[in-house]
Amino acid sequence: MLLLAVDTATPAVTAALHDGTSVVAEATSTDARRHGELLLPAVDRVLADAGLALSAVTDLVVGVGPGPYTGLRVGLVTAATFGSALEIPVHGLCTLDGLAYASGIEGPFAVATDARRKEVYWARYDGFRTRVSEPAVDRPAEIADRLAGLPVVGAGALLYPESFPDARGPEHQSAAALASLAAEKLAAGEELPPPRPLYLRRPDAQVPKNYKVVTPS
Repeated sequence: MLLLAVDTATPAVTAALHDGTSVVAEATSTDARRHGELLLPAVDRVLADAGLALSAVTDLVVGVGPGPYTGLRVGLVTAATFGSALEIPVHGLCTLDGLAYASGIEGPFAVATDARRKEVYWARYDGFRTRVSEPAVDRPAEIADRLAGLPVVGAGALLYPESFPDARGPEHQSAAALASLAAEKLAAGEELPPPRPLYLRRPDAQVPKNYKVVTPS
C-alpha cells in the first residue's frame, strides 16, 4: 500500500504519504486563502521527498470536513481527480477525526476547529480513535457547559479560552495523522466513508433571488 492523504478543510493545506506501516513524507502549509495554490505543490513535495511518482499511489484519503465550502472542495476535487486518473479508490475521513488521532488523548475529550462567524465545528471523543457524537457547528458559549471539564483540541478551542479553558494542540489538521488513521482502519478491514463533503451549513456565496429587470430605453 502507498496511501496519499490530503486535507484542505482547515487553514492547513496538508498532504502525506503512508506505506501501510508508517508515514514516509509530509508537507503542510497554513494559509486559509490559498488552498488551491498550495495543495498540488504539497503533493509534489511529499512525492519528491519519498522518491516516488504519483503513479505509485494505490489509495487516496481526503478530509471531508466539516469546513468552509471554498477550502474544503479543493481537497475533495483534487482527490477525485487523482483517483479517476489513477483508477484507484478514494476514501473520506472526518477532518475532526484526524485532529483527534493526532492528539493521542486517552479518555473523553472534544475537538473544535474554527468555523468563522464566531462559531466552531466540533465533536466529542472517547479516546483518540473513537468519535461518540456527530460533527456539529455552534457558538462556543452554547456548548461550553456540555464540554465543561474536558480537554478540547484544535484552533477553535484555542480561539475561545473563556469557553474552553483546557484548550490543547494540535491546532490544525495533519495529513500524516489522517493517513495513519486511514491506514489503521483499512488494515483492520474497516470500510471508510465515501469522499463526500461535510458542510453543515450553506456557503457564504448565494445566487441572488431577485434579479434587477433592465428594460430597453
